[in-house]
Amino acid sequence: MIRYKLFYCLIALTGFFSSHTPHVDAKLNVLFLICDDLNCDIGCYGHPQVKTPHIDRLARRGVRFENAFCQYPLCGPSRASFMTGMYPDQTLVRTNPVFVRQTIPNVVTMSQLFRQNGYFATRVGKIFHYGVPGNIGSSGHDDPYSWDLAINPRGRDKDDEPLIFSVKSGEYGGYLSWLAAEGEDREQTDGIAVRTAARLIADYGREQKPFFLAVGLYRPHTPYVAPKKYFDLYPPEKMTIPEVPDGYFDTIPVPAQKKLKKKKEHFNLSKPLARQAKQAYYAAVTFADTQIGVVLDALDQAGLSDETIIVFTSDHGYHLGEHRHWLKTTLFENAARVPLIIAGPGIQTQGQSTTSLAELTDLYPTLAELCELNPPPNLSGVSLASILADPSRQARTSALTQLKSNYSIRTPQFRYTEWGEQGKGGVELYDHKTDPEEMRNLAKDKRYDQVRQKLSTLLRTRIKEANRAPLGIKQVHFEVD
Repeated sequence: MIRYKLFYCLIALTGFFSSHTPHVDAKLNVLFLICDDLNCDIGCYGHPQVKTPHIDRLARRGVRFENAFCQYPLCGPSRASFMTGMYPDQTLVRTNPVFVRQTIPNVVTMSQLFRQNGYFATRVGKIFHYGVPGNIGSSGHDDPYSWDLAINPRGRDKDDEPLIFSVKSGEYGGYLSWLAAEGEDREQTDGIAVRTAARLIADYGREQKPFFLAVGLYRPHTPYVAPKKYFDLYPPEKMTIPEVPDGYFDTIPVPAQKKLKKKKEHFNLSKPLARQAKQAYYAAVTFADTQIGVVLDALDQAGLSDETIIVFTSDHGYHLGEHRHWLKTTLFENAARVPLIIAGPGIQTQGQSTTSLAELTDLYPTLAELCELNPPPNLSGVSLASILADPSRQARTSALTQLKSNYSIRTPQFRYTEWGEQGKGGVELYDHKTDPEEMRNLAKDKRYDQVRQKLSTLLRTRIKEANRAPLGIKQVHFEVD
């Protein structure tokens, strides 16, 4: 029998005995819930197979954003962006292994703003970048200035790594890999994280301490590890793998082709293996959903649901065979779009959805406004508070996503992408009214010339704005080998 440790939590008491005193009028708490590598294959987003009853019930309590987008389809840059409310070209974090203060040392992060205003800020699990699974149980690339208390759970999934199957032997985090695990939820890293968070919520409720609690789950990031019972919910033979027509790759720019074909182990997966991978991903999603339910239940039991704003999201989207690609790091809808639900007191539009475009940069100003805090002047996002009051409103006219020096913009109807400076590497244009899967590139279609020109102008404007020097922020250009 394999021996394993049930759990190990490393608690970093960064600023635990901080000198700031809670404001007596601080009334609204914040619970920030984020999954790693979660796309919109969720029940409340209309997926017919995936079981996510706890995320679904959260959606019934709040507003669900149909069109929310990340600013960079990679963990580290995306997380640095939404935690600072700035674009990757402003944070200068465009790859994973970077600490945010290496590039913007004097930034005030989202949770740090709450600390400065009397909230007790706690991180449980992954909020800033962590290598998965390598950094589980450590502080990864965390920012200690952002928290009063940081907790790094470690579960049996770390000890079970030798049992994990991978399409590339010995490689887990960046390759398709999975394990139908023995044991119970509470033995997994995420299971430990949410039960720790539940105990903290109970403590905060008793102490009447205003809090900003960020709970970051590692799943469904590869390796897709979840107890076997979750795999049983998704028989492989019921998994559908998207088809790609012959000649498709000739219709998109060469840089886009290279992104899709970068990992040969993922390209042209056999149908049986692809079905197993999708089964494992969905198993990890439902496992993560169950853990989210533990935290939501704890909030209810502590009597704090009516005084806590809840945000649920993911750091970016994810491909499951669309465009014959797996994982992330593309400029297609699959990698750019994220789930986003905001719930809490004062939201009179519970259970509604909105088509308003939203960016993850918008989370910082939104929470600041809802909690009546004055945000720093460097934020680039816009507040979504008006959407929570009236989901029919539109917060922005476009959403921007980048991948290195390549940029994509999403409007209510179109996605427009330029590869390289001014599109020298190629251009893509997709009409979501007729082609939501983004399989027909209209960039060379003469009927769309005016649309393409208009979107190109808009994209250049957005790129210029995203490169604007942030007010009061020192920028340090930091290169990673």
